[in-house]
Amino acid sequence: MDKVNILLVDDQPSKLLSYEVILGSLGENLIKANSPHEALGILLRTDVAVVLIDVVMPQIDGFQLAAMIREHPRFQKLAMIFVSGVQIAETDHLRGYEIGAVDYVTVPVVPEVLRAKVKVFVELYRKTRQLEELNVELERRVTARTAELEAQTERLRRSEERRSLALSAGDMGSWEIDLTTGHLEWDDGPYRIFGVDPATFTPTLPAIEAMLHPDDREKNSIATIAQSSSERFQVEFRVVRPSGETRWCYGAGMVSRDLDGKPLRLNGVMVDLTDRKRAEERQLLLAREVDHRAKNMLAVVLSVLRLTKAKSMPDFVVTVEGRIHALAATHNLLSATHWEGANLRQIVDEELAPYRTNGQDRVRTEGDPAMLLPATAQSVALALHELATNAAKYGALSIDSGRLSLTWAMGRDALELDWVETGGPPAKPPSSLGFGLSIVRSSIEAQFRGGVAYDWRPAGLHCKLSIPIAQIVDPEKKTQAAKPGAATEAPSRKRSLAGKHLLMVEDEFLVGMMAKKILERLGARVSGPYARLADGLAVARNGSFDGALLDFNLGGELAEPLADLLISRGVPFAFLTGYQRDSIDRRYATVPLLQKPVEAEALEKVLVSLMANPQSTQAARQRV
Repeated sequence: MDKVNILLVDDQPSKLLSYEVILGSLGENLIKANSPHEALGILLRTDVAVVLIDVVMPQIDGFQLAAMIREHPRFQKLAMIFVSGVQIAETDHLRGYEIGAVDYVTVPVVPEVLRAKVKVFVELYRKTRQLEELNVELERRVTARTAELEAQTERLRRSEERRSLALSAGDMGSWEIDLTTGHLEWDDGPYRIFGVDPATFTPTLPAIEAMLHPDDREKNSIATIAQSSSERFQVEFRVVRPSGETRWCYGAGMVSRDLDGKPLRLNGVMVDLTDRKRAEERQLLLAREVDHRAKNMLAVVLSVLRLTKAKSMPDFVVTVEGRIHALAATHNLLSATHWEGANLRQIVDEELAPYRTNGQDRVRTEGDPAMLLPATAQSVALALHELATNAAKYGALSIDSGRLSLTWAMGRDALELDWVETGGPPAKPPSSLGFGLSIVRSSIEAQFRGGVAYDWRPAGLHCKLSIPIAQIVDPEKKTQAAKPGAATEAPSRKRSLAGKHLLMVEDEFLVGMMAKKILERLGARVSGPYARLADGLAVARNGSFDGALLDFNLGGELAEPLADLLISRGVPFAFLTGYQRDSIDRRYATVPLLQKPVEAEALEKVLVSLMANPQSTQAARQRV
């Protein structure tokens, strides 16, 4: 593995030497700069992963240096860590974060902490470089595939043996249109692609164009193609079969003209690209998912580090290690299922294993089989870890006579978990929840609108957790998805949003297109996606919709005006965003929130439920 560069900036050689000793075990290239001017020169010549900057330096201080670095386009995402030997005021902290600092380290420096912080950003730098290399390789493959298709089209044109080529390819079809008479001829291929029966369907220009997707109809009409200046044409378009299924197709052909340039005849071929399109969509989704999960995990770890409070450094380390271990254990469970979900029984066993030692049967667990969605599994694991830690410190597990019972059962609307402690010290309601128990409430309630209830009984704490049924993996659907052919058959059978007109406002093109395709496969008619707030407001004022899907941040503008407009009109909607619940105004607390990247099943569940029972819109209307 290639070494990366770490730049150390300090005007005191002794401190630079100490940083070099502390970070030497990381095995990376350590570059020292004695002044801001020297540091800027090094940055312009060298790729750097992380910069450690002393706050107090003569002439130019650390804040000024960081601002100068951020002004250069190359260093917009460069990780910068401030090191300070003096007490930094809260305003200085805010100033540093506004400039773009990722963290602060105070003197005296704790070697383990500094190494851990630097290592995180070194690994993030490496992963970013790896993703860039993968993107280059992906572009190369796409270019090669495009060249291959163009070469294939040229061979088809020269050979003029469209029928034999279509039959040999299987998913191809050839056609010919006489523009003078309007007569059209098909072979067997287009019948298969359009999903029509040759015995009952007569291919005519109006009938064929009526089966084109509405968004592709005008630009891909026969009249438009015939009037184009080019003799050859290549188009991609969508076909809506009589069953409602949408298929992607690629068409290529020639326009034959008379001496005056008038189009006389069109000859061409078409190919069903649906499987390739789906594979490309899946590849894009996986690439975005890797980036999304890496960022989310780093954000969670940083939040744990910043929010954990302890009386001493050893207590801090133990607490943080416990919380990160809980996340890591759940990550392993999710990896084993390719991030389809995690078994609740395994999560419980993993978190309570430390309290089943010495042959004592102090912990009883029992419940129905349940698989949790990935984000839900991580939240539940962290909540159980905090409850167990609290019980070990202050509750039933803090003394030998204490007992713990954890049971769960699947209800009609939610999975209910009962945490019951007995035989320990009497439980008393705290004046305020500590960070640990606050995590339980925030991870369950704010993350996916679950429920948490604490009952501080004399016999011990009784905590009831409620997880909405939408956060549980449906075993029947999972089984169907595993059957051969299930993935291709589902779109034609499952149209739970048929007849619904939805508005979509999303400034990330790929996310918007992915969600739109999911909704169209479910039978919905989608307006959008619109990337700007102004466009979304204009359409919402002039149109009538059964529901809407909004990104909360639209190119730096919050979607609150559009949300308020939809609420005033009684249109139910959900947010599709990378924000957490606590980053959104509390007056939208009842509006469903879907995290990016969204899964088709989760999107369907939320929208079907929302339009069937639009209580969230009514509740939000009362708040606005």
